[in-house]
Amino acid sequence: MIGLTTHVLDAVHGAGAAGVRVDLSILDGGHYRPLRTVHTRQNGRAELLGEEIAIGEYEIVFAVADYFRRRGVAMPDPSFFEEVPVRFGIADARRHYHVPLIASPWTYSTYRGGLPPQGE
Repeated sequence: MIGLTTHVLDAVHGAGAAGVRVDLSILDGGHYRPLRTVHTRQNGRAELLGEEIAIGEYEIVFAVADYFRRRGVAMPDPSFFEEVPVRFGIADARRHYHVPLIASPWTYSTYRGGLPPQGE
């Protein structure tokens, strides 16, 4: 499996976060150029890139406050986190990269997941 995926986990409700808007961009000439926008499926997962994955610097922006508002979570105004940006590099386009987000209205955590290329 080659590509870039994400999984948004709702730490308030203890489940995958369905319907979170996820914006993917790539660094191009010193600025982030939008590549695509997706929404997480019912289980909180989404595919961002497949075989077209390329070496480069990327940014994923997760629209967490909109999600928690839709779920009826009491949010301050302004919210503590409206969006969560995660910037990372892809150094090997033969690998699968997985960038999960565990979030609540007041905290978030992420890490690099994924599978090694076949044969390793």
